[in-house]
Amino acid sequence: MARRAQPISASPGVGAALFVAALILGTLAAVALRAEAGRGLGASDWAALRFTLTQALLSAVFSVLLAVPVARALARRRFPGRSLLIALLGAPFILPVIVAILGLIAVFGRAGWISQALGFLGFEPLQIYGLHGVVLAHVFFNLPLATRLILQGWQETPAEHFRLAAQINAGAISMWRLLEAPMLRQVLPGTFAVVFAICLSSFAVALTLGGGPRATTIELAIYQAFRFDFDLGRAALLSAVQLLLTGAAGYLALKAARHDGPGAGLDRVLQRWDGQNTSARLFDLFWLLAAASFLLLPLAALLVSGLPGLPLLQASVWWAAMTSLLVAACSTVILLCLALPMSAAVALGRRGGVETAGILGLAASPLVIGTGLFILIYPIADPFALALPVTALVNAIMALPFALRILVPRASEVIAGYGRLGLSLNMIGWPFWRQVFLPRLRAQIGFAAGLGAALSMGDLGVITLFADPEVATLPLQIYRLMGAYQMQAASGAAVLLLLLSMGAFWILDRGGRWHAED
Repeated sequence: MARRAQPISASPGVGAALFVAALILGTLAAVALRAEAGRGLGASDWAALRFTLTQALLSAVFSVLLAVPVARALARRRFPGRSLLIALLGAPFILPVIVAILGLIAVFGRAGWISQALGFLGFEPLQIYGLHGVVLAHVFFNLPLATRLILQGWQETPAEHFRLAAQINAGAISMWRLLEAPMLRQVLPGTFAVVFAICLSSFAVALTLGGGPRATTIELAIYQAFRFDFDLGRAALLSAVQLLLTGAAGYLALKAARHDGPGAGLDRVLQRWDGQNTSARLFDLFWLLAAASFLLLPLAALLVSGLPGLPLLQASVWWAAMTSLLVAACSTVILLCLALPMSAAVALGRRGGVETAGILGLAASPLVIGTGLFILIYPIADPFALALPVTALVNAIMALPFALRILVPRASEVIAGYGRLGLSLNMIGWPFWRQVFLPRLRAQIGFAAGLGAALSMGDLGVITLFADPEVATLPLQIYRLMGAYQMQAASGAAVLLLLLSMGAFWILDRGGRWHAED
């Protein structure tokens, strides 16, 4: 297809991919060159490395183990609200991290709901800060992801396999041994590796719930070396270590991904005849209620504590909200300017290099890119004056892999279905973009834009490196309020951030689907 005449050119997409690759690889090179030769990791750095690996391992283990019974219950039960519950499992992905953390503190903190209940029973309150708090937050974010990945394995098992098992009257143990356990052996390694890779690059969770030097991740150590010590050499060395960790974890995730399916079927509706006894029903009900409560209680607690504080928010919070909206808008525009031509280039057959550039953002940490940009900008300009543009750019790069996954399939369909018609009508270049390509990608563009805006609104990463006391996004302002122990104000600001993030996602996603072609 790439060798035929096409109604649009792949050159803009190739240019966008080269820009993304140059930005990421250039910042990584700047970090590597700044790292001092012969300088090794200190004792605190090794401690941060050990804690990073420990919390990622524990988070991945608990997320995957708890996801198995939840996914199994969803796979074999049909009930009102099931689709809503499955949709809820995707909410933590776009939920601002700082919002979720405040909700977890409201439930599991020393003054939280559970601690209050324990106090009535004469027990000591819970301690959320430290390793267990970091793991708890990571399980909150990654349990839904693990559940969705494992549930997909059950859903891909042909219905004929369960029908045959029912015909031979296979019991629960036989069903597990013949069908479910083999599927899990294929799915669980890849799921574990993905969650482990995500937890390695934890920053905001460790920043807010770490609780001290003993609970410092590599990314948090980069921030401390950069922000407090201004030791660019140490920050560069730690960035190189972080890059090796995330790169190795990403490689393991790809290697562990499931490549062979469970076999072909006749696309029948999946029916389950097993697990119909009372004990199995109660077992599934327990896990579904536990998962739903674990996801909803923190948000409910945040709303209860934060809604009364909304009218009392100070002007600094509202200015931070406006700043976040501005950064999110700029980041979304940058994202679409990169993702649309790159998706078109992939649809035109330029897959390898363009797609590779698109997924580089998953391998590189935003703090590493931010450190590299600071090193590059510092000799020629004031990096702190460019805090907001740099934050918008890095946020767009981080959201680019997800936007491409949304846009590329539909872009390929449009080029395949309408490319020859466009050529026959001499509709080449911008006319094809304006009258065919963009209108038929409206729904996907809206979804990608909403996702990018929500992720940018809730980001607490690069802005922490560059921001001065006069500049703050809403997540950074919430973190500052938490540091000043103004928890009521922080909860109110978190509710505002939640409303803005979800509102931006809903407006853009809904706007893209409004009168859009299916």
